[in-house]
Amino acid sequence: VTMGRIIFYEERSFQGRSYDCSSDCSDIHMHLNRCNSCRVESGCFVGYDRPNFMGNQIFLRRGEYPDFQYMGNMMGMMGMAMMDTIRSCRIIPMHRGQFRMRIYERENFGGQMHELMDDCESLQDRFYMSDCQSCNVMDGHWLMFEQTNFRGRMMYVRPGEYRNLRELGMSNIMRISSIRRIMDVC
Repeated sequence: VTMGRIIFYEERSFQGRSYDCSSDCSDIHMHLNRCNSCRVESGCFVGYDRPNFMGNQIFLRRGEYPDFQYMGNMMGMMGMAMMDTIRSCRIIPMHRGQFRMRIYERENFGGQMHELMDDCESLQDRFYMSDCQSCNVMDGHWLMFEQTNFRGRMMYVRPGEYRNLRELGMSNIMRISSIRRIMDVC
């Protein structure tokens, strides 16, 4: 059973050569010269602006994305960073069940610790915590955002331990201010 399907196009507005993908792809440029638009037929994906799942990230769910550069310039879009291309993508597996994550104020699981089982629009307002520098994802898949109310640059985390979110090379994110579960929208 295919969990997701995404079609990448070299040109904006779904023009030019295409590449059909239903799994993680560490370098889309092995299949296309560039990637300026895509269609998500099913499932959810995270797109990265550098190969090997590095750099700025964009959350892609079922729908059409005719122009990454235009989307990156729109204010308030969930997980949109200034990006004009996607170089790698990761499929987000379906998760049905509880969500649980422990967040820590400092790296290596130091400082304040709080457990999340639902979305948090503002770490500062809810926990009087100005940042999250490490976490342990026990259940579910999550998006961590630089700004409150799930805005600005984002970082995708899946089950596992993250001792230092700044050194992951996943994003140019400066601080974590809000966190959202990836629910059954995929």
